[in-house]
Amino acid sequence: MIREKLLSQGVGEEFGFRWRGHDVTRIEALSDAVFGFAITLLVVSLEVPHTFDELLFMMRGFLAFAICFAILVMVWYQQYIFFRRYGMRDTGTIVLNAFLLFVVLFYIYPLKFVWNFLTNILITFDMRVRLPSGEMIYPVAREQAGTMMIIFGVGYVAVFVVFALLYIRAYRKRAELELNTLEVFDTRIEIESLLLQVAIGLLSVAIAALGGWRFAGPSGWVYGLIGPTLATHGKIRGKQRKRMEADIRATSAEPVTA
Repeated sequence: MIREKLLSQGVGEEFGFRWRGHDVTRIEALSDAVFGFAITLLVVSLEVPHTFDELLFMMRGFLAFAICFAILVMVWYQQYIFFRRYGMRDTGTIVLNAFLLFVVLFYIYPLKFVWNFLTNILITFDMRVRLPSGEMIYPVAREQAGTMMIIFGVGYVAVFVVFALLYIRAYRKRAELELNTLEVFDTRIEIESLLLQVAIGLLSVAIAALGGWRFAGPSGWVYGLIGPTLATHGKIRGKQRKRMEADIRATSAEPVTA
């Protein structure tokens, strides 16, 4: 399994954060199966094209597929890091993880639809689709654009809310998990980062809900805030963490347990 390979090589380890998940649990095995199925649903077509024109049409979805694939891998990696860090297997964690898998499966088609739509605009492809009747129509009517962004935003928010709840649960169990000072700090950083992404998603949903189709574009541009926001947050918190690391190395002692 990929998780076992990454685990054996220590991928994702950070100084001062002791891993508590040393084996791949049944929860993670189920998660891998669900993520694999979700990736299968992203495939443009399971049927081999019969003509070169069909092949070219299928290749139009390559960029959207690549973006959606990368998003799923990032979600999967976030989950991998959580279970490595905390090794939690309690009922609450199982329920939250199950809801995460539900969201991933439920929103895979909206995710694929939105990115297909956006990449076709970017590459200036003919976006029209052919109905069984032979009529060619645009996939999204003007008045539906706002609703499309709301659906996308709700899925985005749901994913990061679940991760935030998982990390909050770990933080509340910090004494039971015996998290040290640096580990508690890292857990707080992760919660802050996740809540910032939730806030950006909610802002996008609010703009689309209040502005309708006229503000569908701006509601999408809001996601451009993710990079600068997380970079600024990471830079500020990163400096604080480096000072803590320096103090720990200088004293050559383990961080004090919180």
